[in-house]
Amino acid sequence: MKNYTITVNGNVYDVVVEEGSSQAAPVAAKAPAAPKAAPKAAPAAAPKAAGAAGSVRIEAGAAGKVFKLEGKVGQAVKAGDAVVILEAMKMEIPVVAPQDGTIASIDVAVGDPVEAGALLATMN
Repeated sequence: MKNYTITVNGNVYDVVVEEGSSQAAPVAAKAPAAPKAAPKAAPAAAPKAAGAAGSVRIEAGAAGKVFKLEGKVGQAVKAGDAVVILEAMKMEIPVVAPQDGTIASIDVAVGDPVEAGALLATMN
């Protein structure tokens, strides 16, 4: 069995999942706990851009998988331009530049799983 902490609409639930069963098993859930900050996971073995990272962080708004890289290191972008496309539940979710600037680093690769809040790229 594995223990997980899941946040749904700001409510935190501790759940226990039984492994090895091919049938759906009931999941035990405790009463909602006080909301916790979600841990920020750094992508494992992510490629780093040459040079220093930028001061503006571009982070995942939702958990998913990196579907496509729209931006490249050194590319000038305007606020609202897509930098990375995530896929979650068969939907493509663009992660956009928060302001005008230049992409300093791309910290993920296509196919990487990411958690909400994970660093995807930086810009100056």
